[in-house]
Amino acid sequence: MDLRFGDSRPTDEERAAVDALLGPPESSWEGADRSDADLRWARGGRAARDRRDLLLPGLHALNDRVGWISEGGLDYLCRRLTVPPSEAYGVATFYSMFSVRPRPATVLHVCTDLACAAAGAPRLCEAAEARLGPESGVTVERGPCLGLCERAPAALVVRAGEDAAGAKAGGGVTRAAAVSAPAAPDAVVRAALAPENAPEEPPAALAVPQAPDPGLLLLGRVGTVDPADLGDYRAHGGYTALRRAFALGPAGVIREVTDSGLLGRGGAAFPTGRKWQATASQPDHPHYLVCNADESEPGTFKDRVLMEGDPYALVEAMTIAAYATGARHGYLYLRGEYPRALERMEHAIAQARARGLLGDDVLGQGFSFDIEIRRGAGAYICGEETALFNSIEGFRGEPRSKPPFPVEKGLFGKPTVANNVETLVNVLPVLTLGAQAYAAIGTGASTGPKLFCVSGSVDRPGIYELPFGATLGELLTLAGVRDGLRAVLLGGAAGGFVRPDELDIPLTFEGTREAGTTLGSGVVMAFDDTVPLPRLLLRIAEFFRDESCGQCVPCRVGTVRQEEALHRIAERTGADAAADITLLREVGRAMRDASICGLGQTAWNAVESAIDRLGAYE
Repeated sequence: MDLRFGDSRPTDEERAAVDALLGPPESSWEGADRSDADLRWARGGRAARDRRDLLLPGLHALNDRVGWISEGGLDYLCRRLTVPPSEAYGVATFYSMFSVRPRPATVLHVCTDLACAAAGAPRLCEAAEARLGPESGVTVERGPCLGLCERAPAALVVRAGEDAAGAKAGGGVTRAAAVSAPAAPDAVVRAALAPENAPEEPPAALAVPQAPDPGLLLLGRVGTVDPADLGDYRAHGGYTALRRAFALGPAGVIREVTDSGLLGRGGAAFPTGRKWQATASQPDHPHYLVCNADESEPGTFKDRVLMEGDPYALVEAMTIAAYATGARHGYLYLRGEYPRALERMEHAIAQARARGLLGDDVLGQGFSFDIEIRRGAGAYICGEETALFNSIEGFRGEPRSKPPFPVEKGLFGKPTVANNVETLVNVLPVLTLGAQAYAAIGTGASTGPKLFCVSGSVDRPGIYELPFGATLGELLTLAGVRDGLRAVLLGGAAGGFVRPDELDIPLTFEGTREAGTTLGSGVVMAFDDTVPLPRLLLRIAEFFRDESCGQCVPCRVGTVRQEEALHRIAERTGADAAADITLLREVGRAMRDASICGLGQTAWNAVESAIDRLGAYE
């Protein structure tokens, strides 16, 4: 291990931020003052390597306290963790929410992705940049989807500093985070200059047009139950499913989930029961449970609404999954752009722990399980499960080659089950209704209810819960689709477009596949004829170019070539459109066939569907 430290020294603030997370240094090797430290030893070997996973929380601690990560602060964190600074620098620069260059303590993130771009985000950015100059102490950053598509255009204000108002954050520091959406220039500027005076976010129930409706299986408690009150959650059926799980035993729970036909809701649609069984049967221990709450697909915000509106449901569902698969420790990898979800989940986990619903003896059943939250920092690729594992372990969030699969060697090289928020929350009705009753909802191949994130050219954007089998037209009618519908994007940036005359497509995994598109994670974005389609496709290409981790050549080079070709077509420069479309097909085929993970494999999907189904460049 090549530990080459520079001569830079941390500031008192940076040292305090790291020490709040890791505790005071125990030796001068770790940066302690020589007069106070034991000089005779230095932590090394396995003990040092076992702390590598604290690198990401440590980077958050520095960034939260100061607003950026200096060379001295990074060196001090690396001394404490015995991590080569060159590797830590590679991790810090991997995430968009971190900066290794000086910047103001307040950052205004403005979403410029699909839904927000169609709702006027470019004008919002220009107005904010014009009014928030260098003397304002605020930097404006244009970025990808913030997961607030139902309130587009959206902006997120984050202020660093120990004394900033806001929720408790990782590393023992505080940070201010205020969301302003739908965002108008005046409101955004006021929030950026004084986040503590920004108006409160609207309740999560406003993102659920069907609420309050107790008949909803997944969203029924959103808007009805106080998300901060564990007693209220239990009064509305909370922890009934966990008690039944204990009555069934681990094998019985897996059998129920398998018989229910529950498929993963993250886009891959892998049978959940089979994944749980494969993990539970592994002889290697410990087993880990990872909840993937890093939804970063443009147009996706269902997991945020669930965590903000019904956080105890996720805690209970994770406990059931851990019990079934033999996990004693669970990680909730939560998207860094979700400050309110972070606050709600931290509170829910603390309350569950205090009431004996997490910890050494859950509900007096002799089962030990606890949950640790890890914050992401702005990397779409970390939604891929093996990239997420690398991120938690303190490495760059790059996908791993498979096999071995996570159920055999996942997080920390141990058997791991990874599910997203919606998949886990579906386990609750599986156990309360029973497998057969749950399987009777939806269709034979796609069972149960499904959450759909509807945004764009509709009157009532938000999260909708429908049984599998409802048509795209029925969903858009609920959302109030506007006149002049031009196209619908299914599955987000990695999905595909469909025409207005194809609204009879059944919203099932098999139905969308037969129609030549994909359901993905449930994104439905409607665009009317006021939205310029070439500009929309170019934004999708920019997104994939920005979010490619760069590990494999097909994706690293292909996403750049795709964007270049779309720029030429949009600007009518260079080669003619026909030649560039031919090039796009060749590049897209190479990415789909040879990329290491789903990002590169799907980066061409939306552009291909727009060319073939919509005649985008005819």
